[in-house]
Amino acid sequence: MKSKDHKIILFDGVCNLCNGAVTFIIKRDKKDVFKFAALQSEIGRELTSKFNIDTSKVDSIILIDGEKHYEKSSAALRIAKYLSGAYPLLFGFMVVPKFIRNAVYDYIAKNRYKWFGKKESCMIPTAELKSKFL
Repeated sequence: MKSKDHKIILFDGVCNLCNGAVTFIIKRDKKDVFKFAALQSEIGRELTSKFNIDTSKVDSIILIDGEKHYEKSSAALRIAKYLSGAYPLLFGFMVVPKFIRNAVYDYIAKNRYKWFGKKESCMIPTAELKSKFL
């Protein structure tokens, strides 16, 4: 898969929950669909600027798929669609109205630092995972 064919996941690089989600996704990304970048990184800032994403409103996980981007619960459910195992079944929750899905998502996102903690700096990928990051 060429780099431009990868879907890009932007994540909060200092959030323990988000870093855990990235590790979770990498382990289940058997078809090498995703590349990752922290929102705080140079490429993260470039992509949020390109897609006019207001990081004061969306600051956890964003999926960039070609010329489209997905935020909040839509991003999470679209990511699940490409994972190994039974996770693609979660995509069925797309039938739930977005305002309900995002209310749940926002509640978790709002409390993520309190519940899961925060790092002083963005995670540094191990040598074998470096190729997964932009």
